[in-house]
Amino acid sequence: MVRESHVLIFSIFIAGLCSIIYELLIATTSAYFLGDSITQFSLTIGIYMAFMGVGSYVSKWISDQHLLEYFIGFELLLALLGGSSVPLLYASYAIDLPLAWVSALLTAIIGVLIGLEIPLLSRLMEKHYTLKANIANVLSVDYFGALIATLIFPFILLPWMGVFKTSLIFGLVNLSIALSLLWFFIDRLTTSRKRILKTALVSIFILLIGLFLASHQINKAWNNHVYNDRVLHSEQTAYQQIALTRHKDDIRLFLNGGLQFSSIDEYRYHETLVHPAMSRLTNPSKVLILGGGDGLAVRELLKYTSISTITLVDLDPAIAELAQRNPHLTKLNKNALTHHKVTIHHQDAWQFLDTSQQLYDLILVDLPDPKTISLARLYSKQFYVKLKQHLQPNGIMVTQATSPFFAKKVFWSIYETVTSAGFANTLPYHVNIPSFGEWGFVMACHRVCHTTPTLNVATRFYSEQMEIAMRSFPKDMQMKGASISTLDKPNVLYYYLEGWKYWD
Repeated sequence: MVRESHVLIFSIFIAGLCSIIYELLIATTSAYFLGDSITQFSLTIGIYMAFMGVGSYVSKWISDQHLLEYFIGFELLLALLGGSSVPLLYASYAIDLPLAWVSALLTAIIGVLIGLEIPLLSRLMEKHYTLKANIANVLSVDYFGALIATLIFPFILLPWMGVFKTSLIFGLVNLSIALSLLWFFIDRLTTSRKRILKTALVSIFILLIGLFLASHQINKAWNNHVYNDRVLHSEQTAYQQIALTRHKDDIRLFLNGGLQFSSIDEYRYHETLVHPAMSRLTNPSKVLILGGGDGLAVRELLKYTSISTITLVDLDPAIAELAQRNPHLTKLNKNALTHHKVTIHHQDAWQFLDTSQQLYDLILVDLPDPKTISLARLYSKQFYVKLKQHLQPNGIMVTQATSPFFAKKVFWSIYETVTSAGFANTLPYHVNIPSFGEWGFVMACHRVCHTTPTLNVATRFYSEQMEIAMRSFPKDMQMKGASISTLDKPNVLYYYLEGWKYWD
């Protein structure tokens, strides 16, 4: 009897562990592809909890006579769907199914199956404990399993395994519930039900193991399908999915499916980010770059002999490592990240500013667009105030500010937010980058931005003569009344999702 209760308690623990992992996997994968992590996690949690309630309600119609068989069957189905949840989402993205709806449907079905677990396990344990002890034991073990899941997911599973393999691994872990129950309670099942459940268990095990062993090839095929061009490098990190592609001489970097640069015209972006500010500074010495782990902005800065130190802060170490060892990227950035003037910190930009006392002549903000709440906070008034505090008295800050054509409200919200941070002068400007279209930047100065620039280094695109055109905004890129973005009200995120929704 003790042994039987131990098997059931083990099942409760694994059920709690897997239930949270599935929820985190679906929400994380949806956020990778759809952005707006708050919405994706909120929807996933809401749908999940609601359909857990549906599953719990439905459990009352399952008779005691076949309780064990039904429970094992539900666990087999849960292992199959939960374990293959991320592969299914990847496949949906690749064949252009509506990913939000697929995610919601998958979450709902898994939610129902998980909602069935606790009521059925409680009924299976009735003969071992009183009602009071039974409820306490079931819920405490289930919640403890959930705690373990929330600890290992961000610190172990995501960094080391990625979402694709983690999904399959926990499908197999979930399968251990069915295996242990079948092993221990085999004598209580009829011959026909034994055969059906054993066949299903072996089939699901073979499927999940097969997908796991072929995961590298599957991801490679998925990348080739999604990106069209030949994939040179693909990697899932704790922060994002990285892909480097090549078509003829065009090298492209993608993060979570979004294009970061094309080697054909990236110089237009990076020269426009760097040189307008540098041509306004007199012998700048210390430069801070937030983002820019590809080393392309650093390449432009190293043209200036007056610069003594370049501090680069990029959260994901995989980007900088790729930029230092991939021959295509090292050729493009001219081995900039291995230069003795360059120091790299793999840290959150906000946290870096909180712990640093250094003042800089120039700060370049080369971060991804504010498509998630974690990125939107790096486009807030509070963040720009921090940047201002780290500038020398004559220092300049420049931030990329997405497209003033495709996402006009976002651009002008960033401009208004930078202005509200208390800089003496701000200057919006834009250029055309063929891979992206019109792209915007905002310069902020402790003194005056509207000075005559003097360029003393070689460039392929930028020149002082271009500045009049860069500062001139056609009527269809102008607007007034964009709200500033703060930590409390991240308007830049809402504007971004609204602006890019049509064009995506």
